Amino acid sequence: MSASLPAAEKVAERAQEIHSTIEADKEFPAFKAASLKYDSDWQCFTGSVVIAEYDQEQDKHGLFAEGLKALCLKAAVYEMTGDEKTAEIPIAVPVDEMTHAMIAQPQLLARITARVGVSIIHQTDQEHTDWRPEDYTYQAYCAAWGEPDPRLWLPAEEVARRLAWLDQKYAAMGFRKQGQAHSFMFSADELASVPA
Repeated sequence: MSASLPAAEKVAERAQEIHSTIEADKEFPAFKAASLKYDSDWQCFTGSVVIAEYDQEQDKHGLFAEGLKALCLKAAVYEMTGDEKTAEIPIAVPVDEMTHAMIAQPQLLARITARVGVSIIHQTDQEHTDWRPEDYTYQAYCAAWGEPDPRLWLPAEEVARRLAWLDQKYAAMGFRKQGQAHSFMFSADELASVPA
């Protein structure tokens, strides 16, 4: 059974402290650089592509900033509850995708969080990407940093709508199941027009 969520204002205050301490850490620049360099691996058919007029080179910096805030909120909830499931508060899909790039830097992140004295919580089978304006995450975020960027913090229903639209586009190109299946053979004929 999950623990009760602490007051959003208390979480916000602690998340701000965690955020400031992480950013001040001596290895934070290396952590940020490594996370942003992961950009050729962390994009997927269902994450950042739902952002309007998305450009990974330009948008990865804003997504990193939002991903860090999301992880700090989750760390604050975990610190106050001691419960991993409770700490998996709803996060917007594009922001959640960025957190994957961040936790893919385990050595740097482990050293930073050890010095800061916090635990970063993220487990795929427990994560919630059903974020909505006015929910608990929104309240804590607003108390800590003001309104989240609406271009990056997309409500779950809007993400679902955009993914349905993208599914139609993917299907026209031969991709099924949001890019998780296709029937391309990569035969010599199919690849004939592509330089080796």
